[in-house]
Amino acid sequence: MSDEAVAGTVPEEARELAHFETRPLASSEPLHSTRGPSRRAAQPVGIFVVFEGGDGVGKSTQARLLADWLSSLGREVVLTYEPGDTEIGATLRDLVLNPAWGDVSPRAEALMYAADKAQHLHQLVLPALHRGAVVISDRYVDSMLAYQGAGRVLEPERVEQIARWATEDLLPDLTVLLDLDPAKGVAGIAEKDRVEGAGADFHVRARQFFLDLAASDADHYLVLPARAEVEEIAALVRARVASLLSATAGTVNP
Repeated sequence: MSDEAVAGTVPEEARELAHFETRPLASSEPLHSTRGPSRRAAQPVGIFVVFEGGDGVGKSTQARLLADWLSSLGREVVLTYEPGDTEIGATLRDLVLNPAWGDVSPRAEALMYAADKAQHLHQLVLPALHRGAVVISDRYVDSMLAYQGAGRVLEPERVEQIARWATEDLLPDLTVLLDLDPAKGVAGIAEKDRVEGAGADFHVRARQFFLDLAASDADHYLVLPARAEVEEIAALVRARVASLLSATAGTVNP
């Protein structure tokens, strides 16, 4: 799914980005509860940061800005994305996103996304984390839960089981969620892929699910309005990542 730089003025109600709040959970039960003391068992050295959100919110722009900043500090950075950033993943990306394939079963779509994640983790993410690199990914498991679970109206719990198994239960140290009304984001993409063109209701469900996930685990999420100034968002992201770096290697100035 393509992502473009997002800039613009900050709405009055979102002027204080640091206090931007997620919406309440749609249900009384958390969507997942796998975070805990053992969450870094497969990630002993590096730091894993993920950017999530709808299409057209600026994820790739913010991921690049964060990677540039970390590189300037002398850190090894692996900037990546899902689906498609492996040879196998590139083929899977075409299968799930190219409209030319016609009617694809939602279950088949979910399984192909899971396969992409399994290969991505095996080939790129885990080796980099074990080297001590900072891995920055444009999309990860939350996208599968929001799009294939809530968007395609599959059973979210079943989709999560598949996604967590595919990714060996590896959870990000930080997920940055860039939030935007789909009517102001994906709706403006002229040539849509299969998922971008899934319809307004699909994207509204996915957006709410992203917010629900963030609300269920606020300590590991940073939720920001995507239409804020690009550099203002980047500064807040740097501040959060700096706190992760300082926790492992001393003070870092964002």
